[in-house]
Amino acid sequence: MAKILIGKYEATIYPEGEGYTGAISLGFGPDGRRQRLKRKAKTKTAVKDKLIKAVKDLEAGVSASETYTVRDAVNDWLTKGLKGRSENTVSKLRILAETHVIPNLGKIKLKQLRADHVDAWLDQLAEELATTTLREIHGVLKRAIRQAQARDMVLRNVAELVTTPKGTNGRPSKALTRQQAEAVLKAAEFSELHAYVVLSLTTGIRTEEARALRWDHVVAWIPSLKQWHPVTEAGFKHKKFAIYVWRADRVGGDTKTRKSRRTLELPTMAAQALKQHHTRQAAQKLKAGEAWQDHNLLFCTSVGTPLDASNVRRAFRRITNRAGLGTTWSPRELRHSFVSIMSDQGVPIETIADLVGHAGTSVTEAVYRHQLRPVITKGAQTMNTIFGEKPTG
Repeated sequence: MAKILIGKYEATIYPEGEGYTGAISLGFGPDGRRQRLKRKAKTKTAVKDKLIKAVKDLEAGVSASETYTVRDAVNDWLTKGLKGRSENTVSKLRILAETHVIPNLGKIKLKQLRADHVDAWLDQLAEELATTTLREIHGVLKRAIRQAQARDMVLRNVAELVTTPKGTNGRPSKALTRQQAEAVLKAAEFSELHAYVVLSLTTGIRTEEARALRWDHVVAWIPSLKQWHPVTEAGFKHKKFAIYVWRADRVGGDTKTRKSRRTLELPTMAAQALKQHHTRQAAQKLKAGEAWQDHNLLFCTSVGTPLDASNVRRAFRRITNRAGLGTTWSPRELRHSFVSIMSDQGVPIETIADLVGHAGTSVTEAVYRHQLRPVITKGAQTMNTIFGEKPTG
């Protein structure tokens, strides 16, 4: 048995099995048991190199064992690092981790993970995934290693050193034309999602805002009092209605931004749809009996519980398919359609930005630039008016 000094630690190297084992005594733990750090290799030199590296990690405060893998780091993050996140967010991140991170990088020891490994992995994913998805997957790895780093399991976060590559082009959002919108509204008439579709299309609210609406957020204007009152008290026998878009189906219940908190007057079509929906929901509540869970939600399941985003997507695609538009549409495109229709009618971009809850027109222009046709073409139209159109060719 050979004894050597590595830094301030005394180590021993001895034959074991078909190779050698090196051990460093670290004193005694709180339970009184002797603590030893061991490394194995086929040669004495390899064992000594491993012990030197182990001591460096020890002195740097890194405490992860040689067997701690990327899989372990990701699973630890999924278990401990997502407190306070919504169930949907946790589920989404878990799927990304279990589909793309763990199968490809999971077996690599965290201490041995290099930037080249991450680069090669992301480049391979970039051949089939959209850029947004790549960023999310890369983010999972970065945050998992960041947590491991904070717990002294690894010295540096190599995933932070890598730039997310550009992936495939994702499907751009679409907007319904006025004729398509009319077809969707007609197809939705006998759907449980009818009022949801009408409200989303005619006000431009976000899907998570629609799912969070409560009946006390629907208000009627009482002229004699010069005040808005919830329809749960005032009823629907009034001429003017509005909705308080103050909440969203997000962690904490907040809207996406402070500017997103807004009050929107309802078009007559939307008010009528909500009146019919209120009557239909009362019948559902009666039918459900004791199974009904009263959350006071505008849009809910047949027993009063909150709607799941995936269920809304499926129901909406049935509507667009019935309207002859296929099943490639998503509920969020009702918001894009609202912007498009408003813009087609010459509504100023500043007004559209206020209606959809953007802090300024730059966000509206960046996100909905394809739907802002009249605004984008206005410059050319003005120049034609000033200088006169000249025939081409």
